[in-house]
Amino acid sequence: MKNEVIKNFETIFKTKPSAVFFAPGRVNLIGEHIDYNGGYVFPCALSLGTYAAASKRKDDKIRFYSQNFPKIGIIEVNLNDIKFQKEHDWTNYPKGVIDVFKKEGYKFDKGFDVLFGGDIPNGAGLSSSASIEVCTGVLLNDFYDLKVDNIRIAKLGQRAENEFIRMNCGIMDQFASAMGEKDRAILLNCNTLEYKLVPLDLGGASIVIVNTNKRRELAGSKYNERRAECETALNMLNKRLKLKDLCSMTPEEFEKNKGLITDKTAQKRAKHAVYENARTIKAVELLKRGDLAGFGKLMNESHVSLRDDYEVSCKELDTVFDLALAQKGTIGARMTGAGFGGCAVCIVKNDGIENFKKNIAPEYEKRTGLKAEFYTAQAGRGAGKI
Repeated sequence: MKNEVIKNFETIFKTKPSAVFFAPGRVNLIGEHIDYNGGYVFPCALSLGTYAAASKRKDDKIRFYSQNFPKIGIIEVNLNDIKFQKEHDWTNYPKGVIDVFKKEGYKFDKGFDVLFGGDIPNGAGLSSSASIEVCTGVLLNDFYDLKVDNIRIAKLGQRAENEFIRMNCGIMDQFASAMGEKDRAILLNCNTLEYKLVPLDLGGASIVIVNTNKRRELAGSKYNERRAECETALNMLNKRLKLKDLCSMTPEEFEKNKGLITDKTAQKRAKHAVYENARTIKAVELLKRGDLAGFGKLMNESHVSLRDDYEVSCKELDTVFDLALAQKGTIGARMTGAGFGGCAVCIVKNDGIENFKKNIAPEYEKRTGLKAEFYTAQAGRGAGKI
């Protein structure tokens, strides 16, 4: 992919790039929809990601091109006039990062040409948008010698999504992209940004990602809706308690106080957040002890909670979940990402992976009319210059 973006940059911009950057996508193994509720998440960076070939210019222009969206062509903006424009489509993500860097006082003397290329399936829920944001951050850091660390780049990427794109996301996606390491997953406290790199030793099993190919049309609006419902639950709890966030509670404390949440929908959302946080902490402990079966069981419980209490699954994700659990060699399965489509993440014994794919593909298509795609994934490196 690196050589491909270099070649395409030379074709599109008629010059050689001065540098190439990379930021990975991510998959969250467990801990879904709790990053904005102060909970723990357990993602790993993937070997799939976003590449950017770029060169500085001698004027104030920035020219963007994506080999994934060739029909859109080159989008040109002025460095001193960065604003959200719907017709600029995907370029609003890197533009948002430039905007927040400028608002933080970082100076850019000249513009640049950049060509992006990625091998993350678009709209699959593997954080292609976060990888573009983080990739743009490492580009800016290098080109303008800003001396910003990768945690800061992750925070500014999240801010770009919150303020410029107006998607009220948490920090997990950008953090995993910026801070991932090969063969490691990240136990991240989204409240404090304290993190631990945990060896991802799956023994004779691998991560298999199943792309439902159901586009996540509802994910944005429903994401903001779920976040508001969680805030409602927290406000109701805090009429008597003094909680910083929902994930400050244990399941036992939740059961004792759930009656304070008189809105039944908000109560279900809060239940998911509290129990999912407890599952995540326990899952990492089990993984460290080599108890893959126990880890997989918690993944299954996570999906059921996301389906029934948080209500962010869909027919396609539930179909993959059910089919995955019916396969010999499946240790655990769950939807991953915002929901309403996208991907499921499964842990499958290596000697069962081919049959896993062969058995699921036709039955999934029969039940949904869609073709599933399968990726046997590795935990990859974080963002940087390559």
